[in-house]
Amino acid sequence: MLYRPDPDESAAVPPPPDEALLARYFARIGYSGPARPTLAVLEALQAAHIAAIPFESIDALVEGHIDIGAEAVAAKLIDARRGGYCFEQNGLFLRVLRAIGFEAEGLLGRVRWMRPPDAPPAPRSHMVLRVRIDGRPWLSDVGFGSAVPPRPLAMDSEAAQATAHERYRIVRRGSRWSVRIAIEDEWAPLYAIDDEPPAPIDYEVANWYTATHPDSHFRHELIAARTTAAARLALRDNRLTIRRADGTSERRYLTAEGIAETLTELFGLPVRPSWQAAIERAATAEIEG
Repeated sequence: MLYRPDPDESAAVPPPPDEALLARYFARIGYSGPARPTLAVLEALQAAHIAAIPFESIDALVEGHIDIGAEAVAAKLIDARRGGYCFEQNGLFLRVLRAIGFEAEGLLGRVRWMRPPDAPPAPRSHMVLRVRIDGRPWLSDVGFGSAVPPRPLAMDSEAAQATAHERYRIVRRGSRWSVRIAIEDEWAPLYAIDDEPPAPIDYEVANWYTATHPDSHFRHELIAARTTAAARLALRDNRLTIRRADGTSERRYLTAEGIAETLTELFGLPVRPSWQAAIERAATAEIEG
């Protein structure tokens, strides 16, 4: 139940922090629906979030640091109209869901997307959410770039689950969940999630690695992504890929000027002067695959 002041309360009394956060967040994602802990609301919020708040890791590339503190994330993703990566995106979404009244918790996983089958284990560097609604567990993720699930996925079924874009499935093996996506009728692994919720310090360590370690691809590539009901938009250095829900796609290679325009026009990001060197480097990148 959201706080509602009595009619005779002073207008100068600020609303409780959770309600203030929700008002800012709903305005940011353009959501005007109900705020109740139901599956329909979770689906609507997840779709609105990934369409409005782009995935991007530019601070890791330019500054080599990302602050995942709750207030820093809200100031960046909501007030400054920036995007972020998983620890920011799912950290904010978790805070919003709990403020509404959802039973939600964070989990950590190892990314397997675009990695060879024989690659050594990746670090636990991806945050997702488990949301229980009427006792049923759902995977909710608003921070996995161009392959982010467009809607919550049931965690108690191994059947294929359709979305506005690709199909997904979740397979449990012991204490780990394997999340997979259908690509050309083959199931490709996205990430494997540990069942035990981590301590807050585990997110800090994982974020430190992801934002600062020289082996992290976020330290070397300019990345942005956004998913709407109609299309997935993905920028990787100078390559823009648009994959539409109707199955058509296109690919463009951009100049530095084109990258800056794309960040603003397609991803809604306020391009800063401090990004210019990274944009110019991205324009000359040679991308495999």
